[in-house]
Amino acid sequence: MIRRNRRPGLLGTAARTAVIAGTATKVSGSVAAKQQAAASQEQELAFARAQAQEAAINDAAARAVAAQQAAVAPAPAAPAPVAAAEAPADPLAQLERLAALHEKGLLSVEEFTAAKAKLLGL
Repeated sequence: MIRRNRRPGLLGTAARTAVIAGTATKVSGSVAAKQQAAASQEQELAFARAQAQEAAINDAAARAVAAQQAAVAPAPAAPAPVAAAEAPADPLAQLERLAALHEKGLLSVEEFTAAKAKLLGL
């Protein structure tokens, strides 16, 4: 009886090696793509967190500046009383002013007399 050698030939060995190499390449490429996608996703999350943190810092700084400016802003000045600006506090000066207005014809005799009486408390 003739015994046959059951070992694969050169062509069978080459084919098996090609299949194994192709499978290994496909698996390693898939693993590398998954790792790259995971790393990319982690980078995007880190970038989004950094942007949110920076926005929060900028917002807090803007609020602090606004509060500081509000604290430093001077209060509006009270309007000066109009009557006090027009009439001097000294009764003699007020009487002279009334006389000048009467001489210019801006006050009649009755108006001058009434203002003088009011000024002198009569």
